[in-house]
Amino acid sequence: MRHGFLLIDKPRGPTSHDVVAIVRRSFGEGKIGHLGTLDPLADGLMVLAVGAKALKVVELFGKLPKTYVAELTLGATSTTYDAEGAISETKLKAGWLPPDDASRIQALIDDRFLGKIQQVPPAFSAVHVGGERAYKKAMRGEDVEMKARETTISECKVFEYKYPVLKLSVNCSSGTYIRSLAHDLGDSMRCGAYLSALRRTTVGEWNVKNARTPGEAMWADVIPLKDILKGFPGRELTADEMKEISHGRMINGTLDPLQPFFAWYEGLPVALLERSRHDEGRLKPRKVF
Repeated sequence: MRHGFLLIDKPRGPTSHDVVAIVRRSFGEGKIGHLGTLDPLADGLMVLAVGAKALKVVELFGKLPKTYVAELTLGATSTTYDAEGAISETKLKAGWLPPDDASRIQALIDDRFLGKIQQVPPAFSAVHVGGERAYKKAMRGEDVEMKARETTISECKVFEYKYPVLKLSVNCSSGTYIRSLAHDLGDSMRCGAYLSALRRTTVGEWNVKNARTPGEAMWADVIPLKDILKGFPGRELTADEMKEISHGRMINGTLDPLQPFFAWYEGLPVALLERSRHDEGRLKPRKVF
């Protein structure tokens, strides 16, 4: 069995849970998770962690930047900020929105939606509010107060526009809601907008061009854990150190507390190490593979 990451091109329709279930059945392997979900109406890159060892390092990849191709429909709003909600047409205000001129839209994006911005997640989202998922409260018709959070949009380019369809290329930090971006941009344009289609093209260094559909994926497509972790700081263990680590005992050494640090043995990652809080100059295994 190969432990590592698997690049999947999720189709539109299935949930992220459905995609994981398909791969589990195909591989005959129950220990499969992912680095981040996609809404059912979205398609594109999902990075799956395959095998128990890969699942142990998922936490290190939770804040990777992502790139999307987003399609917005202008002149209407949605209760969920996307095509799944109740759609209401809006009355356009004359003089603001030229029929096919994207330059003013790009100027508005550059002025208000780049860099660090405050963004309010949709009420129909998985954010916890009062100990419960916000979308569950919203589905019951309850008022949900969503708090603004900081996110970073490093690039947002208009690459196609013919009213009412506007297409954007978005490079952003983890935790950015493209649905909220669509809604907020439509509000700023005074015409309303909702997200009508979304494709995720990159997660960190990985690109959907190298991904397989859930039904096509094979064990040979799994990127080995040793290749995933080779960019992190680490060191090769001696045989004696390997014995200590395998029993959960500490070894001598120092490391940067802000950087994940891996122990390697015979060319394979064997443990994630951390500094001892009580014994300076000693390292203890945080996770053993």
